[in-house]
Amino acid sequence: MTDNRTLGFSSRSIHAGYQPDPHMGSINVPIYASTTFQQDGLAQLRGGYEYGRVANPTVHSLEKTLAALENADYARCFATGMAAVDTLIRILVRPGDHVILGNDAYGGMYRLLHHDYGQWGIELSIVNTADTAAVEAALKENTKLIWLETPTNPATTITDIAAVAKAVKAAGDAQIVVDNTFATPYLQNPLELGADHVLHSTTKYLGGHSDVLGGAVVTNSAEMDERLLYFQGNVGAVSSPFDAYLTARGIKTLEVRMDRHCSNAQAVAEFLESRPEVKQVLYPGLPSHPGHELAKKQMRGFGGMMSVRFHSEEHARQICLNTKLISLAESLGGVESLIEHPQNMTHISAEGSELVPPADLVRISVGIESIDDLLADLEQALDALD
Repeated sequence: MTDNRTLGFSSRSIHAGYQPDPHMGSINVPIYASTTFQQDGLAQLRGGYEYGRVANPTVHSLEKTLAALENADYARCFATGMAAVDTLIRILVRPGDHVILGNDAYGGMYRLLHHDYGQWGIELSIVNTADTAAVEAALKENTKLIWLETPTNPATTITDIAAVAKAVKAAGDAQIVVDNTFATPYLQNPLELGADHVLHSTTKYLGGHSDVLGGAVVTNSAEMDERLLYFQGNVGAVSSPFDAYLTARGIKTLEVRMDRHCSNAQAVAEFLESRPEVKQVLYPGLPSHPGHELAKKQMRGFGGMMSVRFHSEEHARQICLNTKLISLAESLGGVESLIEHPQNMTHISAEGSELVPPADLVRISVGIESIDDLLADLEQALDALD
């Protein structure tokens, strides 16, 4: 059997989680649509499988692939990204503990930590995680979790994972989780930079086709893996076999898709930055981005996500309605390009907090369409602004 550690990224994406079926020769992992598995004797499990809420071969195959892509030892798959988030928080935090969250993180993270876990005595600090000194200053004796997004959603702010990890580890025993959804394992491997655990919304780039929900936690900690399995089985936040199959299929083309996402996004960002209707383009691939140099060092590419600020809220709203090829929709990371107004869509749950995105900002998930068509659509949309 090939040592996955010697394979390139695309080879791992295709081969790391599954070898052809020795009985039937199936090249693709089968969808094991079974809620239960026959046992060889009392408490004698065949292949380690007993009940679908505990483990499933199709899901296990995907987990092995994800671990290989992050150069990690363990991965666990969940029904959604937020199910994975919730499970991690349950494991890492107790009433009276302190959590640090970035000041432009996903609105759903704020809602969960502030509104839901806040009522159980979790203390939350909102910090600019791009400022390592600010993170260090926010640490307390009861800090147990630092939640990082890099690039952030939606402002694409870049945090120095290695610098934050060094500061946090020197101060205590708090755990660092990096949401690697925007970057994917192809562009960034946070565990190698000092993070303790990595989270993915597999709904996004990993699935890649806007047709599956899922989440994952990747780690090198055997203890965390055991606890994830325990909590996951208890609450039933498991991936379905079919969703795992679709995600595994999507991952096989992750490298080629991400290369196209990156090249298209770079072209779109440069085009938008040249237009007078645009006040600012927030894309790590642009030299004007505050985190450009760090992104070059920390990532292997700049991704397919960007935010664009206009000279007024009205223009931001209009541009979302003016595009024709680019769809007005939430989510991201699919083959199709999407545009949205975060303040009124994905981040509406952050209302009243400092995580509220500017009203003049739109987020674009740049797909893999022909770049000339994307630029033409944006050009006509900009020309149509009042």
